[in-house]
Amino acid sequence: MSQISTTSDIFTDFRQFLNADQELREDIRVKVRDLEQTARDILTILQAVHQPEGIKECSAICEKAKSKFDIIRTQLTALIAVIPQGQYYRFHDHWRFLLQRLVFLVAFIEYLETETLVTRESISEVLAIHVVRDDGFHIDLEDFLMGLLQMSSELSRLAINAVTAEDFSRPMRIAKFVGELDSGFRLLNLKNDSLRKRFDALKYDVKKIEEVVYDLTIRGLKPKTEVKETKE
Repeated sequence: MSQISTTSDIFTDFRQFLNADQELREDIRVKVRDLEQTARDILTILQAVHQPEGIKECSAICEKAKSKFDIIRTQLTALIAVIPQGQYYRFHDHWRFLLQRLVFLVAFIEYLETETLVTRESISEVLAIHVVRDDGFHIDLEDFLMGLLQMSSELSRLAINAVTAEDFSRPMRIAKFVGELDSGFRLLNLKNDSLRKRFDALKYDVKKIEEVVYDLTIRGLKPKTEVKETKE
């Protein structure tokens, strides 16, 4: 009888643990859903740059998108508050794709404003989270790299739409930037996993942009300054 009682007590503890874990995961899912909705709102704003008139209003569009990051920071703070200390990777799958999306959004805005590559440190400042793992909730390196690869696909689309907007110099600059991004990724020894597969797609982004540049060149639409730089 004593053995039965002891076994019952053990499984009661298991049940309490599993119930608490399930409640915590549901709380995390709710908070991540809120963040995903805000991220979609930001992406919707940024999609305007693909329109002929929108591409001429990049600065205004970026400012409007950046104003939404106050909400992102507040929602991230709420998410971080419920994650037990030291258990970031136990629940990482819940927000992995969200963080990749946020990296992509910040990187895309940075490119639209300065045409430079964003750093992980800059993204951590925008999101008000850490870079170093031991400091707490942080930007995982693979999530950062996946976000950059998402940006390359968006830039290949922008290169095509820039031609529609008669912004013929932009595809040239995008081609240079994405080419440098591709070269940077080739320096990494990536494993054969989701990051490696996503990197393999980068060569198609490079190819699409190169085709845009080629079409502009043979049609005589390549800006003279770009032609001069190419000769040099």
